[in-house]
Amino acid sequence: MTVDDYLRSARDRDWEQLESGTLRLAMVGLGWWTREQAIPAIESSEFCAATVAVSSTREKAADVVAGTLETAITYEEFVAGRAADEYDAVYICTPNARHLPYAAAAADHGKAILCEKPIEATHERAEKLVTTAESVPLMVAYRMQTDPQVRRMRELVADGAIGEPVVVHGHMGQQLLDAVSESPDQWRLDPELAGYGATVMDLGIYPLNTARFVLDADPVSVTAQMHSENEAFRNVPDQHAAFTVQFDDGTYAACTASQQAHRSGHLRIVGTEGELQLEPTFLGESPQRLRLRALDGRVAMDDGRRELFGDEMTEEFDYFADRILREEPVSPDGEHALVDMRTLAAIYEAAETDGTVSVA
Repeated sequence: MTVDDYLRSARDRDWEQLESGTLRLAMVGLGWWTREQAIPAIESSEFCAATVAVSSTREKAADVVAGTLETAITYEEFVAGRAADEYDAVYICTPNARHLPYAAAAADHGKAILCEKPIEATHERAEKLVTTAESVPLMVAYRMQTDPQVRRMRELVADGAIGEPVVVHGHMGQQLLDAVSESPDQWRLDPELAGYGATVMDLGIYPLNTARFVLDADPVSVTAQMHSENEAFRNVPDQHAAFTVQFDDGTYAACTASQQAHRSGHLRIVGTEGELQLEPTFLGESPQRLRLRALDGRVAMDDGRRELFGDEMTEEFDYFADRILREEPVSPDGEHALVDMRTLAAIYEAAETDGTVSVA
C-alpha cells in the first residue's frame, strides 16, 4: 500500500468483520466521562447498546436511565448479580482504585470487561485485577489504538515510510480544575483513588501508550521531573510533568503533560527518512490531521475530517463488540496494560530519585 493509500484509508475500520449483532453494556460508574462521552458514543455505535446504569445510589443511576438506559442499580446490587441477565459486558469508568472490585464482580458473573485506563491505581492492584479477570475477555480502554489515523501511523512506521524511528515527541495538557464537573473535589487529586499521581497517570499515559502502539515497542528505562505548585495539587507530585522513555527498539520518547495548562495535544514520530505528526491528538478534537513529511521534501496529509468528539470512543466500543460477539481475542488486553503500570511506577520513582529507572 502506498502512502497515499494509507492516508486515503485513514478513517476506514481495518478491524471490522462483524456484520450484525448488539453487545449490551452495563455502565459501571456515572461520572462526567461516562455521561458526556461514553454513553453518547454508544448511541452512535453500530454494535453496542448501554442497558444498565450502575452508580453509588439508585437515584443517580436513575437520572441516567431516564435519559437513555433501561435499568438502574447500585454498586452493591451489581456485585450481588442483580440485572446480570440484562447485559453482556461491562464498561468500568470509576476512579482508578475502584476498578478492581467491579472487574472481579464482572468476572464472577462471566461478563466481558472494557476497563478504563490506567487499569488500576498501582501496579500491584493492576496485577490482581488481571489475575482476577483471567476467566473473561478483558480489554483496556486505550481509545487511541482504535483511532484509524493512529492505526495508519503504526502501519506507516512498520512499512518504513519514515525510515528507522529515532525520536517520539508527545504532549497532553488540560485545565483539570475547569475541565470536569467534579472539580474542585476531584478524585484525580486524591492519591488513594488516583494512584501514583494526577497528571502522568491521567494524561501522560496517552503519549506513552500511543507511542508503544505506533512503534510496536516497549519501554526499558525512564527518567522524569515533576512538580506541583497550586494548592489544589498539594497531595499529588505532578501538576506538571516531563519524562523520557527508552524503548526496546532503541527509539527515545520525550513526553510532557500538565493538568493546569492550555488544552492541547500532539504526537510526532521522527525517523531517519521522515516524520509523522498527528495534531491535535488525545483530545478528540476536530479536525485531527495526520501529516507525513518525507526526506525528499514531500508532504502528504490526511484532511482529518471528524464529525463528533465521540468518534474515537465509538470506534473503541464497536471494536470491543466486534471482538466479543465473534469470540475473538481483544487488544489491548490486561497484560499490555501491566507494561504501562510498570512504566508509570518507574516514572514516578525516577522523578522522586532524580535518576534513570529500569522498567522491570
